[in-house]
Amino acid sequence: MTNPIDLGKQPGVIPYVDNHDGPRRLLTIDITVPLRAEVFVPIASIDGRQYVVSWGSVAFEIPADRNVHVSVHLQTNYAGGAAVATPFASIVLGAYPAPVRLATQFTNSEGSLLPVG
Repeated sequence: MTNPIDLGKQPGVIPYVDNHDGPRRLLTIDITVPLRAEVFVPIASIDGRQYVVSWGSVAFEIPADRNVHVSVHLQTNYAGGAAVATPFASIVLGAYPAPVRLATQFTNSEGSLLPVG
């Protein structure tokens, strides 16, 4: 756990923007590149706030003293005439003081967020 202002000031960490005065922790999400990465854009969501992010590791500051909803989905604007499935993954992280790392796994229209380590 850390002070509410520590993590959000670190370079590369997306700060938690909702009202929360309690302790915070670091969440890292490893977003794997799907087979057809050119038609997808990854979007991560923390407690309903969506962030267009890049492939690879993305770091967020999240509350440590309460549950946090985390989801990742792949958005597409594919105009090739064919319908493209947009996979998504979702998890609720319980209150916990230590940093956490999750990895995405996407297959067709399904996905999962799994703890790493």
